[in-house]
Amino acid sequence: MSEKHEEWLKQADYDMGTADAMFTSGRYLYAVFMCHLSIEKSLKGLFSKELVEVPPKTHNLIYLLKKIGKKPHKDMLKFITKLNTASVATRYPDDLSKIQAAYTKEITKEMIEKSKDVLKWVNEQF
Repeated sequence: MSEKHEEWLKQADYDMGTADAMFTSGRYLYAVFMCHLSIEKSLKGLFSKELVEVPPKTHNLIYLLKKIGKKPHKDMLKFITKLNTASVATRYPDDLSKIQAAYTKEITKEMIEKSKDVLKWVNEQF
């Protein structure tokens, strides 16, 4: 694995740690945001390895998966789609109190756990 791949994965792990820290501090919106960022970076590392190209400047996880040509199992893909949708809402919330109500402690905890499963799956693709 080249240094570029390692750097993407190192940052993905760091961002997942940040998601945990945001969860612990009660900043659930940002925990979800960091989950998305972590998965995005891990997929960009896989993109770089598989296609031997600089990954595109996109936040779209589904687009990255399609370009890479990898398909996780059905439930994981469903979660990635959900996380992909959460990206815009957590990045640019129209109504802070509404988005905070949507990402409760329980929902955010589950999203972190599932994000860690995705991160593990991506790492297994290397």
